[in-house]
Amino acid sequence: MPEEASFRPALSIVATAGKRRAMLDIAREAEARGFSGIACPSLGGTMGLCVSLAHETSTIPYWTSIQPIYYSHPVEAANTAAHIHEMSGGRFRFGVGVSHGPVTSRLGVETGKPLSDIRHYVEAMRANERFGGQLPPVFLATLRNKMLELAAEISEGAIWANASLSHVDAQLTQVPATRAKEGFFMSNMVPTVIDDDIEAARAVNRKTLTGYVSLPNYRNYWRAAGYAAEMDAIEAALDAGDRDKVTGLMTDAWLDDCTISGPAGRVRDRLAEWAATGVHPIAVMSSTSGGQAKAIGELFAAYS
Repeated sequence: MPEEASFRPALSIVATAGKRRAMLDIAREAEARGFSGIACPSLGGTMGLCVSLAHETSTIPYWTSIQPIYYSHPVEAANTAAHIHEMSGGRFRFGVGVSHGPVTSRLGVETGKPLSDIRHYVEAMRANERFGGQLPPVFLATLRNKMLELAAEISEGAIWANASLSHVDAQLTQVPATRAKEGFFMSNMVPTVIDDDIEAARAVNRKTLTGYVSLPNYRNYWRAAGYAAEMDAIEAALDAGDRDKVTGLMTDAWLDDCTISGPAGRVRDRLAEWAATGVHPIAVMSSTSGGQAKAIGELFAAYS
């Protein structure tokens, strides 16, 4: 397990409209405090944020977590990623994924099968390197075993979101030992709330995960992780149109396996448990008493 005195998780920051400068200030503070990386979700324009991070930070590694492949043509994505890679001095990693049905429906794009779509996208980006320049390492958004196997085959890393700690060791058997020795990067976006009132912190994480349990691919993942009863009950409530019932069906055992809630010491210990598996934790911060900046400040204080 990592030494608590030196270990720092990665940090997720969102380029919120109107607060992008403040997020860059937070990124510089995370770098100065020794946090191990910055993950940039697609909300708010992640590629623009990553360009800015190349100039506003100097040592901290960072990556998209993730950029949906349907947002841009693979040639344009490769050109932009190569630009950020060059301007950041090699600190940037390009995390891509197929996203989710509601996102692609909103975009009005036609999709194929997730595995073949992302394979072809990565192939097209790599083919563009002779024109656009060297790509950064590519990470794939993963959840279940087939996508993890593909990530190990064609990319340099895998990124989970809301994964279950109890299930990760079984999944890691899908990663060939040779890839692990080559430095195959693995990380997980972990919803995290710091508060001495653990029930208040859990309530925030339950709200965060309400959208995820509405997605069939996530429910199937959590069934495979050992939570079939919870997922069946949640699915029945959704099918009945009773969304208000969903949070009450999220058991503490399930919630605490895929999120982190509670006092600072408990949060530090749980993030260290994730790191000990070989899957690097990305703290996705929320707060019981404020927004993104307040929540990140609470994480900084936990490691002061």
